Amino acid sequence: MTRPAIPSQATKDPVRVSFEFFPPKSEAMNARLWETVQRLEPMAPAFVSVTYGAGGSTRERTHDTVRRIAAETALPPAAHLTCVSATKEEVLAVAEEYWQAGVKHIVALRGDPPAGMGAKFEAHPGGFADSVDLIRGLREHRPELGKCFEISVSCYPELHPENLGWDAEIAFLKAKQDAGADRAITQFFFEPDVYLAFLEKARAGGVTMPIVPGIMLQPNFNGLKRIAGLCGSSIPAWLHTLYDGLDEDEETRDLVTANVAADLCRKLQAEGVEDFHFYTLNRAGLALSTCRLLGLNPQSAKAA
Repeated sequence: MTRPAIPSQATKDPVRVSFEFFPPKSEAMNARLWETVQRLEPMAPAFVSVTYGAGGSTRERTHDTVRRIAAETALPPAAHLTCVSATKEEVLAVAEEYWQAGVKHIVALRGDPPAGMGAKFEAHPGGFADSVDLIRGLREHRPELGKCFEISVSCYPELHPENLGWDAEIAFLKAKQDAGADRAITQFFFEPDVYLAFLEKARAGGVTMPIVPGIMLQPNFNGLKRIAGLCGSSIPAWLHTLYDGLDEDEETRDLVTANVAADLCRKLQAEGVEDFHFYTLNRAGLALSTCRLLGLNPQSAKAA
């Protein structure tokens, strides 16, 4: 029997990966998160980020998780920081706490309103107006701290749900860059042309910072459709077909999810993309499977 071919990266530069986690809401979820952290640590990601809930609802759990990653692992943590429900002084105090805890990377976001995605955002009185204002505040607050923070921001390759059109979206991304952002990470998508067309628009609009593709690892297709509807990501017909009839088949859904993600990354890599950010949903197995399909393993990841 002929052994099936495994995609090889031997003729290409190794990809670089980063992972996103969400803070736990229970002891069981905490155990799962730390199992995920421990299993992914040997992959030596460029960084790992930890999210906020809507309206900063997971703020303390996010802080605790980020600080623990910094203290107990070799992973470079990136803390999500938002403008929601806090004054400028309160937000900057959190940034200082991160700095003192050894966290040198911030993902600066406007944040979702307390009522969740889709609700109207209203700036807190005395708070930052938006992500550009937040980035500028981080850079201006204590110059020695501002110069050293690495700052990532978000972007939407299929338009933000509250968008005012492409010109406005690209101009806002350029404003984030001009305020001091180091890189942008995209919302998830499933077609390489979506990212490539967005990248072309961004470069034409003067955005020169790296734009890292965000890759979703969500095997629950019903959950995926719900998230996509909230954030404006389109789900192609072929993906519906792949998940059809798998509601009760978790093992096959995981296989499909890892292969879809790896195939998207390989297609983007063929276009020169080398960095990928995985939305792990705290599922180590899916992230590891996807990395393996891309030719990454703990040894090659460390060597890279």
